[in-house]
Amino acid sequence: MPNYRELHDPNAEYTMRDLSAETMQLDADRGPRNVEITDVQTTMVDGNYPWILVRVYTDAGIVGTGECYWGGGDAAIIERMAPFVIGENPMDIDRLYEHLIQKMSGEGSISGKTISAISGIEIALHDITGKILDVPAYQLVGGKYRDDVRVYCDLHTENEADPQACADEGERVVEELGYDAIKFDLDVPSGHEKDRANRHLRAPEIDHKVEIVEAVTERVGDRADVAFDCHWSFSAGSAKRLVTALEEYDVWWLEDPVPPENHDVQREITQFTSTPITVGENEYRTHGQRRLLEEQAVDILAPDLPRVGGMRETMKIAILADLYYVPIAMHNVSSPIGTMASAQVAAAIPNSLALEYHSYELGWWEDLVEEDGLIEDGRMEVPEKPGLGLTLDLDAVEEHMVEGEELFDEA
Repeated sequence: MPNYRELHDPNAEYTMRDLSAETMQLDADRGPRNVEITDVQTTMVDGNYPWILVRVYTDAGIVGTGECYWGGGDAAIIERMAPFVIGENPMDIDRLYEHLIQKMSGEGSISGKTISAISGIEIALHDITGKILDVPAYQLVGGKYRDDVRVYCDLHTENEADPQACADEGERVVEELGYDAIKFDLDVPSGHEKDRANRHLRAPEIDHKVEIVEAVTERVGDRADVAFDCHWSFSAGSAKRLVTALEEYDVWWLEDPVPPENHDVQREITQFTSTPITVGENEYRTHGQRRLLEEQAVDILAPDLPRVGGMRETMKIAILADLYYVPIAMHNVSSPIGTMASAQVAAAIPNSLALEYHSYELGWWEDLVEEDGLIEDGRMEVPEKPGLGLTLDLDAVEEHMVEGEELFDEA
């Protein structure tokens, strides 16, 4: 693999807005808080998503753990950015976040993998800072509104196109696992498709989706809220016909019915229907979420914390959303690390609705950390331990690493 830490980048080397401690002349004696970052490392775990875990090491022997949004590319970008934070005080979270944004501006720090990579480091910085100050991470972003966070479970069946199979699984998860909030995919094949490229829904396809919604919501009743995800699949006209057909059912929200790029269409769909519309996982930073809120193009906002910019950025998004009285239902497909980072922020914002959990079928999800009982009866308790409050089980991480990956160094 190339040595990404030594890549030549004129934009990073000559930027006028260099926010390093040296340039900013930050040399005050912080006493026991004079801590420096010594290294940044990544390891990818082969879960139901390829989770990218990040560790930031310090000369005080304190290590912070974070997580990027899943997939390829982030590890190389973190290697690229490591020299920009080594030698810095990890407690200057906001400055280091902006420092990385500026340093990486020539390589795409507006959105995408660059922001996800920065998010992983930013989460780890909160973990370190909490440990240095001996406070939980939620305290760093404002303090508590709640001791535990409501979790909604993203459900799947072997036959996702079978309305009764969906209803059976919904009822099982509510009764046996104790969740009072669940979600199903609605962009599933119906058998009536003529052309999967044009985003058009024929009448039989809409009828099939209505059958799924009807079967699940009637079976679950008022025991749980039920949302449905469309994964940006449909045309504007088809989305309007679908949301109209669903208005008589108790749908908690319909997620991403149209592709995310065109805000004008998104606004049109949201304002067209009384069915609540949720979007946000494909928008980056506060800037990306701003237009959705200002144009009232969303009923419920769903940022993904390890993707959108990290903990402070998600906090800023939530504060902006609260100005428009919009609740936050964080999208989340992370390991316990990213999930707990999201829970820490969800505990600290007034408008948290629920946090997604996407690994209920993965028997070893919780094994990645030493703590037990992270999610019980559809709630995630926010620990009082310093930082994120989780300790990686390195043996479990090593057991489930993506082939070819290397394990973190010991703390």
